[in-house]
Amino acid sequence: MDKIAVILPAYNEELTIKDTILDFAKKFTSAQIVVINNNSSDRTEEITRKTFKEFKINGTLINEKRQGKAFAVRTAFHEIEADIYVMSDADCTYQASDLPNLIKALSENSADMIVGDRHHSGAYKNENKRKFHYFGNMLVKWFINTLFQSKLNDIMSGYRVFTRRFVKTYPILCKGFELETEMTLHALDKGFKVIEEKIVYKDRPEGSFSKLSTFKDGIKVIKTIIWIFKFYKPFHFFGYLSALLFFSGLLSAYPVFEDYYREKYIYHVPLAILSTGLMITSLISLSIGLILDTSSRFHKFDFELYLLNYKDKKPSERK
Repeated sequence: MDKIAVILPAYNEELTIKDTILDFAKKFTSAQIVVINNNSSDRTEEITRKTFKEFKINGTLINEKRQGKAFAVRTAFHEIEADIYVMSDADCTYQASDLPNLIKALSENSADMIVGDRHHSGAYKNENKRKFHYFGNMLVKWFINTLFQSKLNDIMSGYRVFTRRFVKTYPILCKGFELETEMTLHALDKGFKVIEEKIVYKDRPEGSFSKLSTFKDGIKVIKTIIWIFKFYKPFHFFGYLSALLFFSGLLSAYPVFEDYYREKYIYHVPLAILSTGLMITSLISLSIGLILDTSSRFHKFDFELYLLNYKDKKPSERK
């Protein structure tokens, strides 16, 4: 049987961590429940240890002092050995009852990542009280689907199931809540198979509060979109920038051309200098885009060769 590890990053989740652990432990008695205590200042660690001991759960507690969900999951991916990895939030918003369908979809579709889709029935929109967060989700989804010609419905879902191959070949480079977006981008960019499966989503129980900040994280969403554009589609990013600079250069050069056409003399010298600078910068930008696009292609080529030679045995196959 495949060894399953349920990864639960937790930051100040004393009100929900016990119920989350028990929910997954009762549904999958053979699964390893891994709680990553991400520098919590409340009783999250104490309650986790007590729950593991009291209910004799096959659990592991790891303390990660570096703040951020990405750091917590990165630590788990490095230290935990399993055949199938499950990532879920520790706030009772995701249900263990959906996990059998997610794991089944992983196997039947030979997928690398299964994403729990919260949006299929409007559950996330109805349950989540922070409307700006929903708008941010939709904005990032539209942008990624447009760039990668994909049809994903829930880019930022925190409920996911991965194969060992994906986990052990995925470098986590972000720090915080951008993790889910980065996972999706890595999968799409590197050609991994991503399948979405419908799940039930519930808002946090009363008394439990989200660690996300609407305005602060809204700015992060905008930065993430720019970051996606620049790193994953460099030719598009620098190509559009080059076009913008080019037409700005033409616009600023119009009075200069008009001077020369009428008077055979240039009176708008500052505009002539500006338009020349914009044209040169446009050419440089286009060159950068071409170079980075070529570099990105070679990186994908090397990564594909690495996957073809990936022979790491699954824990269940080791003696």
